[in-house]
Amino acid sequence: MASLRKISGSDCIRILCNKFGFYAVRQKGSHVVLRKETPQGSIGVVVPNHEELKIGTIKDILRKAQISEEKFVVFL
Repeated sequence: MASLRKISGSDCIRILCNKFGFYAVRQKGSHVVLRKETPQGSIGVVVPNHEELKIGTIKDILRKAQISEEKFVVFL
């Protein structure tokens, strides 16, 4: 099983938008707000568009986006 590794904020945004159905709502500074509509309601997550995201930051983004690490790692 592959594990999470540090990636850029733009890579994280690209994966969430292209593979998991999120879309950018707005941006303030370097932070991009993404949203996804589900039958249970909308899911919102903020992704810092930095050069490198720490593993803990990525884990928190995935938790808020309701995506398992195993599903996300496939696209790294």
